[in-house]
Amino acid sequence: MSLLTLLPFIVLIGAMFLMTRSAKKKQQQAVDMRNQMQPGSGVRTIGGVYATVKEVHEDTVLVDAGPGVELLFAKNAIGAVLTDDEYNRIVHGVEHDLKSDADIVPDDASSLTGTDDSAADSGADDKAVDLGKKDAADEPAGDDAPADETPAAEAKTDAEPKKTDGGSEAK
Repeated sequence: MSLLTLLPFIVLIGAMFLMTRSAKKKQQQAVDMRNQMQPGSGVRTIGGVYATVKEVHEDTVLVDAGPGVELLFAKNAIGAVLTDDEYNRIVHGVEHDLKSDADIVPDDASSLTGTDDSAADSGADDKAVDLGKKDAADEPAGDDAPADETPAAEAKTDAEPKKTDGGSEAK
């Protein structure tokens, strides 16, 4: 057999070796991460549950997922051990590394407009806004004609241009 015939098999065996080696590295890193768990550290399970480690046993982990909620997971079910800052940011919404208080967006838009609150509040909410719509109760009750045959509707139809059949005027 020539070397050219064996080359595809050698390349295939080398690729398989490299893939299994990288998979073993990732698996070893996951085992080391799970062995570093201590009571009090925050974790995320492979199912997406965020909890605090309460007890660590040989193959299981008892976690506290909330007030009065204790869950028992296999160690393999722990997807990540989180730092305290990351756990507090995700679970409690606490940001420790805020740059400045000036970058925070206010809850209301009144501070963004630059107007005084006293000027904005003095009578702006008291006036009714007229949207140009009239209720049936506001219409005059003297006519027996339907609503769409009012003088305004007649004026509108007269104002529309009349259609032609394209005679001599179109040229």
